[in-house]
Amino acid sequence: MDNKMFCYQCQETAGNKGCTQMGVCGKNPEVAGLQDVLVYVSKGLSAITTRLREEGKPVSKDVNHFITLNLFITITNANFDDVAIMDRIEASLKLRRELIKQVSSPATLPEAAHWDTNNRGTYKVKALSVGVLATENEDVRSLRELIIYGLKGLSAYSKHANVLMQDDEEVDAFLQRALSATLNDNLSVDELIALTLETGKYGVAGMALLDKANTTAYGNPEISHVNIGVSDKPGILISGHDLRDMELLLKATEGTGVDVYTHSEMLPANYYPELKKYKHFIGNYGNAWWKQKEEFESFNGPILMTTNCIVPPKDSYKHRLFTTGSAGFPGCKHIGDDKDFSEIIELAKTCKPPVEIESGEIIGGFAHNQVLSLADKIVAAVKNGDIKRFIVMGGCDGRAKSRNYYTDFAKALPKDTVILTAGCAKFKYNKLPLGDIGGIPRVLDAGQCNDSYSIAVIALKLKEVFGLDDINELPVVYNIAWYEQKAVIVLLALLYLGVKNIHLGPTLPAFLSPDVAKVLVENFGIAGIGSVEDDIKLFFGEGEGEGVA
Repeated sequence: MDNKMFCYQCQETAGNKGCTQMGVCGKNPEVAGLQDVLVYVSKGLSAITTRLREEGKPVSKDVNHFITLNLFITITNANFDDVAIMDRIEASLKLRRELIKQVSSPATLPEAAHWDTNNRGTYKVKALSVGVLATENEDVRSLRELIIYGLKGLSAYSKHANVLMQDDEEVDAFLQRALSATLNDNLSVDELIALTLETGKYGVAGMALLDKANTTAYGNPEISHVNIGVSDKPGILISGHDLRDMELLLKATEGTGVDVYTHSEMLPANYYPELKKYKHFIGNYGNAWWKQKEEFESFNGPILMTTNCIVPPKDSYKHRLFTTGSAGFPGCKHIGDDKDFSEIIELAKTCKPPVEIESGEIIGGFAHNQVLSLADKIVAAVKNGDIKRFIVMGGCDGRAKSRNYYTDFAKALPKDTVILTAGCAKFKYNKLPLGDIGGIPRVLDAGQCNDSYSIAVIALKLKEVFGLDDINELPVVYNIAWYEQKAVIVLLALLYLGVKNIHLGPTLPAFLSPDVAKVLVENFGIAGIGSVEDDIKLFFGEGEGEGVA
């Protein structure tokens, strides 16, 4: 059967080989092709901006933000709207025409910097020659895509920081330089491996930038008990990752009689003092992104998707689904840069209150500032043997039944272990009765996937406190679930920081060729997962387990 598309950037890609007829995420071949073209023209733009910097010419923040958003739009489960993506390609080509005039020797730029068209009908034709499989050498293709997916994750973090008025020209310049480098057929495998690790370096910088942006705007996350029940008023459910959208929605709904709830990756908004102060901010509704069809149905009110994590909606609530920022879906109202939420608020007023699907509360807010304030208590618990091991179980959740491994693994952990987590992977175990160790909860949730930076900061601080020379000497095990490209940049960031022996599941990425996977295994100890029983024995030895309180 001929391929109608090819995409293998997420963990759920078909057969762990690649989606060729329709994306498991719901992306159709037309959208997949348009995203390939958008990435291609972004490579061309990046080749131009990189040349401009080499010539000592400035590149504006607006241009940096434009390229960053282009990449973000192509991340898994972000934008399914073919017209919106075509608009973005058209705008990119217009910007290309303006920028290339500033280059001294444009003829020496790669073809992607010159490609142009005034006919949208040619996008589909171009997609056939610029997609993933256009790179014939399997190892080069693997490394190029690993870099590109890392850059997509970096673009997400940069975009969130940008909207909070935080920029890092070095991060932007690297993102564009690395993206344009994937056009260079003269780079060796060794040079691409070096660029992969450099991507991890800037991943750390990008996450630090976003951490600064979030904490400057909203304060340091604090230990918070988050309500998971509902009120008797109509509500708006906000999902995705953009805290700026969260703030604007809270301001817009204040005094309207409409409550606001977070969903999935927006849960950590409940930890920030400047967001928690709104009395109509009720708490969190539901679980990870993949359960949204049933949970959006029962919520009754409108839903605002601020970034990726969209599951193609059911017709029964599609009219209640709104998008903004990088997100988009055909037939759903898109709220533009003016962030006018009046329509969604008026719709909410006509809806019934949410149906309660659970009650109680969950605890979170253990970002680096909060955990480091407990450092003496944690260090004492380690030194007296109450805490024997930390296990990093950050990353992503997903639909596959194989991900139940992480629930079972958390249940089986020895009672003297503490889980460090960030990202929606926590929904696999954050409601389990795992108890605490001397008042320290056994699940320390740092926040969103980008808050994996907090886990790195905590690990580096513990290394300093215990006087260790190597971060790998810490009593820390890494058993991380991945799904999409933000998890890729987190992985590359950890590798850059020198972390070894990371276990990645539920499957290793399909975009890793056998030879590239071998390099990661031999140099960094990257491994997959096994059975819960076998992995407990591997990490903790014989006779351990059964850690549910």
